[in-house]
Amino acid sequence: MSVQDDLAAVKRRLQDLEHAVEELERRVEAEQGSPPAPTAGRAESLVTIPDAPYDSGLWTDTDDEGLGARDRHAP
Repeated sequence: MSVQDDLAAVKRRLQDLEHAVEELERRVEAEQGSPPAPTAGRAESLVTIPDAPYDSGLWTDTDDEGLGARDRHAP
């Protein structure tokens, strides 16, 4: 590509960027006029994990990660 082609491509991309920024500014202005959307509080999204140990019966058919099954030896 020649320098002229490169400059033309840069100018086009800059114009595209300017249009995108103008559109974003219009959207922000429109959003500021509307009431704020309700946001979920942090406390509602938290999950409490009990300190009690897990029921070992839930893990009878699982493999220990990296060690294989409980009744077999690791390689």
